[in-house]
Amino acid sequence: MNLPIKFYQTGTFTVGNRLLAPEQRSGQASTERSNSLNSGHRACQGCGEALGARYAVDAAMRATKGQLIAANATGCLEVFSTPYPETSWQLPWIHSLFGNAAAVGTGIAAAMRVKGKKDVRVIAQGGDGGTTDIGFGCLSGMFERNDDVLYICYDNEAYMNTGVQRSSATPAGARTATTMAVGPNPGADFGKGKNLPLIAMAHAIPYVATATVDDLHDLETKVEKAMSVRGARYLHVLVPCPLGWGAASHDTIKLARLARETGIFPVFEAEHGEVTHVTQIRRHVPVDDYLKPQKRFAHLFSQNGKGGQPEMLARIQADADRNIRRFKLLAEEKGA
Repeated sequence: MNLPIKFYQTGTFTVGNRLLAPEQRSGQASTERSNSLNSGHRACQGCGEALGARYAVDAAMRATKGQLIAANATGCLEVFSTPYPETSWQLPWIHSLFGNAAAVGTGIAAAMRVKGKKDVRVIAQGGDGGTTDIGFGCLSGMFERNDDVLYICYDNEAYMNTGVQRSSATPAGARTATTMAVGPNPGADFGKGKNLPLIAMAHAIPYVATATVDDLHDLETKVEKAMSVRGARYLHVLVPCPLGWGAASHDTIKLARLARETGIFPVFEAEHGEVTHVTQIRRHVPVDDYLKPQKRFAHLFSQNGKGGQPEMLARIQADADRNIRRFKLLAEEKGA
């Protein structure tokens, strides 16, 4: 018996085997998109940062009706999108130093205010190195002054542009060029680093949110909500890096989803220091499912029955479980 076969774009127009309604689809090719980060850039295949930035900036452009200026810290996003004398950016875009994107964004916002251009909005953006480390002081100052800037951190958990060195956003146990997989406790140390979303919340700014590139509608919605608010806002986006993580380029979305479903990366919103919404885990999975596809964690698992770091794996699982309890990420945790 011959059955008709339907062909459609899996992953963009479908969930499982169900064709989505047009308003639910995440089509990348559309005349309605501003394409602020246009084709021709030199990002690696499967780059989570390129995907996250494209959707985030396009959402900001829609929310502001095209009245947007961007300040961009040095880093992967700046390097692959603006190889001199070319650029892939289709909006007013300013390259700042590695550590002062937040300050430059503040200056742009002040200039627009003085010129009476209140409709022109500002975003500042950078990676985890330029945000959690080098630019930490400028960012905290922006929060403390409640400057009218949305800062977006695209977190790939290391200094990928300069050779995959550890940043303060690198997870415990991860192998980088500066945290080798050697010794009794291989990889990055436990008990170090910064949780920038929580630090931003401690400043009691109007809006803080986290997102991942596995749910682009959620990312767009949060950007649009942030642009509806005045004052300092912070958005922290997990963007897997195939090169630095030692993962397959086609696993970028899968890894972002697993980071959320294990509890390793909580997805939530907060206003004025209080959590207002949490994206609960629909399918809870162990951290091993997230760590195994990444070569940066290969030393944690036994090879042919030899080696491995079961104690470190247990600590990572305990950290994920703590996030689940803290943010009530499981349905049964609600109201606990």
